[in-house]
Amino acid sequence: MIAKISSGKDTAGLIRYLYGPGRANEHTDPHLVASWDGFAPDPGRSNDFNVTRKLLVQDLDLRVHQAKRLGRAPKQHVWHCSIRASPEDRLLSDDEWAVIARRIVAATGIAPEGDPDGCRWVAVRHAEDHIHIAATKVRGDLRTARHWNDYLTADKELADIEKDYGLQQVIRGDRTAAKRPTRAEQEKALRTGHQRAARERLRSTVRTAVSVATSPEEFLDILTRADNVHVDIQYFPSGDIRGYKIALEGDTNAAGDPIWHSGSKLAPDLSFPKIRERLTDLDIPPTTAPEKRRRPNPWHQATAAAERIPTRLAQSDDATAQAHIAAFGEALDALPILAPKNLRPQLQQAAITFERATRSRIRAQQDQARALRSAIRSLRTPVAEGGSGLAMFLDVALLVVTAATHWHQLRQHDQQVTAAHQALIHLHAAYEQAATAPLATLALRKPPAQTVDRLVRRMWETAPSQAQQILGDRGWDALTTVLTEAERLGHNPDTLLQQTIHQRPLDDARHPAEVLTWRIRRLGERRAPSTRALAAQARSAMVRPAPSTQVSPTNAMREATAPRRPRR
Repeated sequence: MIAKISSGKDTAGLIRYLYGPGRANEHTDPHLVASWDGFAPDPGRSNDFNVTRKLLVQDLDLRVHQAKRLGRAPKQHVWHCSIRASPEDRLLSDDEWAVIARRIVAATGIAPEGDPDGCRWVAVRHAEDHIHIAATKVRGDLRTARHWNDYLTADKELADIEKDYGLQQVIRGDRTAAKRPTRAEQEKALRTGHQRAARERLRSTVRTAVSVATSPEEFLDILTRADNVHVDIQYFPSGDIRGYKIALEGDTNAAGDPIWHSGSKLAPDLSFPKIRERLTDLDIPPTTAPEKRRRPNPWHQATAAAERIPTRLAQSDDATAQAHIAAFGEALDALPILAPKNLRPQLQQAAITFERATRSRIRAQQDQARALRSAIRSLRTPVAEGGSGLAMFLDVALLVVTAATHWHQLRQHDQQVTAAHQALIHLHAAYEQAATAPLATLALRKPPAQTVDRLVRRMWETAPSQAQQILGDRGWDALTTVLTEAERLGHNPDTLLQQTIHQRPLDDARHPAEVLTWRIRRLGERRAPSTRALAAQARSAMVRPAPSTQVSPTNAMREATAPRRPRR
């Protein structure tokens, strides 16, 4: 169940609407199901509708008129609450709706239980799935009702009602969500040929600017150069930047003036102070490397930084974990402008849906995620069609979003969990498209059969419990290529396999060979360890021998073919 609460100053107008045909003749059989004393006149069950409707309005407004004579009546004296059941709920009876209405007016302070001076109210049902509660805010003692935070108290009471009546339990938020567009904004967007309201499009524009900016000043510069927007930067008398407002080109009010939105009105984390907190003191690597020193692959760096997020979520305090989730959200915001055109729709939807999962009531300690933000902002060059960097990053992104889902779930952040689940769907689709070409290219360079046989034996020796699943995976041919190429560069394939397999369990991976391919591809590009380093590793292994992981081939086959939970 969901509630919507508003205030007004026209009791007669509200009653006329509740008992009328509706805006599209959707009201059927409007009638009273409950009232403040159980004896209020019901126009819907009266032979003389107009007379009874006027009597009902007079009864509701009685105390309002008395308070007006004393100069104590509030200007907005009407309290209106609509309560709608979920489409999955069973059909509730009038008696059940009456009990629900009484619980809501009691919980919100309109008519507390057992209070003889509670406000006058009625509950009208004109459809099967919802009721409207109309009340006047003046109590019997002519004081104004204390109904602060009525939306929150009503929402809490509805959650209990859902449990008591066995109804669909609606996912409830924590007041950190971005403001939804109004009905008028949505209708305006449709009239102008857009699927998303101006507020939502501006929010995406600002989030994209934040995701690629390296400083607060650069953020404002990117924003002012963006297409189809107007930006108004506001300053303190000292000359320091106070904030910004943004408007969509062509989005005007009745007077023809631009409709401005401040950053904080677009989303809680898009105010200028919040953006400045995230973009201060970022350490961005240079775009050109010194001679004789190859610049690391930025996609590999960003992937390595993102791959550490699940560990951060599991081991860090909540404020640090929240900061890393927010920083990863910025990475998803940046991907659509870096990815090939065919991948942009899915990546844009992933960024839009995951945006809700980047905020919670936990205040993020943003300085703890500066290294991740710096690595993300090193991705200044769009990835080429068929490039493996994006596929590699998306493979890790699936792991990160899954970990973020679990983190929110443990803290009962229901809306964030739902958003992360939806983002996973779009990331899956984007990964499948992005990985097809680079994996096929790697598979074409598969080494000779003799080398493949040697790698098969090594796989059984290194990971006997997982070898069967890896060898039967669609990414096996690509994995043999990256292992062979890494060996040519001086790496030990056994060491690489052990390192990558122990780096993260593969039990929940749908395509474990692909996961290993991206990891080894990244590690293989690093400089191979020197002879001295290898000797030191050997001495260390002799001092502290690792426990044996050898199992019989029969047991290995049984373990490898056991059903596993899918990761993607």
